[in-house]
Amino acid sequence: MALAHKSWIRRRVEGAFTKAFARAYETVKVDPNRFLLQARAAYGLPITGFQGTFTVDVERLDQIADSLIRSSTKVAAAQGAGFGLGGLMTMLPDLSILAAITLRTIQKLSLLYGFEFNTEDEIAELWVAAASAAGVDISRELLEKEVVNKFVPRVIQRIAAKASGEVVEKWSGRLIPVASSLIGAGLNYYFVRAWGSRAKAYFRQKHLEQRRRMALGLLAAPSEQQMPLALEQQGNNTLKSGA
Repeated sequence: MALAHKSWIRRRVEGAFTKAFARAYETVKVDPNRFLLQARAAYGLPITGFQGTFTVDVERLDQIADSLIRSSTKVAAAQGAGFGLGGLMTMLPDLSILAAITLRTIQKLSLLYGFEFNTEDEIAELWVAAASAAGVDISRELLEKEVVNKFVPRVIQRIAAKASGEVVEKWSGRLIPVASSLIGAGLNYYFVRAWGSRAKAYFRQKHLEQRRRMALGLLAAPSEQQMPLALEQQGNNTLKSGA
């Protein structure tokens, strides 16, 4: 009976994760222009485009990545504590927000290490990184990488299956109302931290490989792109308002 109950919970959690990541894919997207302004203003990166990150010291990028992950884990922990008060009844809404926090963190790390996600190829690469963050082997799904509309749903399903197995055993403690708030906060914190750390490792390795290709002359050295018009206008408005 206990095994059947756990299996039922896992199916519910896997379904919730699948819907949450699919919804996040459609609606939760980090604005690259806004993030570029943040990178310049908050972190002092001397860049006008994301290609400029390949001229920044890697250790500096790593420090910023760690800061981004810490911020996300704090948000996830606070959210987990609040929803955790409801135990199982609030587990599924909690997963939806947790998926959004996790995906936004992965997107920010992608931009930080110089990889945008505007084209279909770049979007596919972002989901490869998400799978890596989840610890999922998607070598079979890579055959469909060129067809994003088929590739992404398959990867989301694999990620959801992995994530549900990862959390159900631990989150069963949320059935205890007194402890569920603390358990929800702690598990959300470690979930985002683990996924963020794996995503950072993925993008860092990819960043270093691209730098090596540039050093060997296999790729043209990145030139600082002109700041997009919207970004430039936003920056000018910020300067005017602060004057």
